[in-house]
Amino acid sequence: MRDTKYMMSGGLAFSEDKDMETLRKYSLKGWHVRDFKFMGYTLEKGESADYIYSVDYQTLNKEEAEEYFDFFSASGWTHISSQGNTHLFRALPGTKPIHSDRETVAEKHNHLGSSMKWTSISLVLITMLLWVGALLTDGGLQLTIIVMAVIFSVVAIPIAWTVMTIYQNKWKAEGKMGFANLIRIVPILFILCVSVTILLVVDHNPLLMLASMLLGAVTLPTIVWLIMSLYHKLRGEEA
Repeated sequence: MRDTKYMMSGGLAFSEDKDMETLRKYSLKGWHVRDFKFMGYTLEKGESADYIYSVDYQTLNKEEAEEYFDFFSASGWTHISSQGNTHLFRALPGTKPIHSDRETVAEKHNHLGSSMKWTSISLVLITMLLWVGALLTDGGLQLTIIVMAVIFSVVAIPIAWTVMTIYQNKWKAEGKMGFANLIRIVPILFILCVSVTILLVVDHNPLLMLASMLLGAVTLPTIVWLIMSLYHKLRGEEA
């Protein structure tokens, strides 16, 4: 029997609390998180224990890292693993939460969003420019630009959606419910604009092209999830 297994993440931007609660349940069964893995966590077998888990998002240089982790250690939180600016900690039940008020919760989401914001904006702008380019060209060049635009759309939509969810969580923590509710319609508007553009530029089977793009945006992450799940299952690490 292997002493490690893999747990799939629901995405920290979308289900951070659920992930942390699931990790706690695994600890009660003797499976403790060791580190991050692609789209999830590696768990290792040990003695059953009740641990609570929490994440924080900070971009640290070497000089800051030691002081940062020492601060959490003094507060009862043990550093488990880091991936980029995401840091995972665990503690015993009853330990004061890492983020105990609205300000610190909002700051946490802001740190995560800041690290992804410009990547998301760049991808969305490139995607929009490609679709505009498709409107202004024809023939073989138009077909090439459309293919590129579809590829960028499949990548840009999930990333932009993730960033907007992060800021939605931030505004909820700050009590700005108007902004939090408004941002829900932004992805719908973006997809609508792309869809209308496709209908304008594609002369042959536009509905098929539209369906392919939207299907790709959903199926690509699903395919990756299935591949990773199968890979870890074959290695005996499946949760």
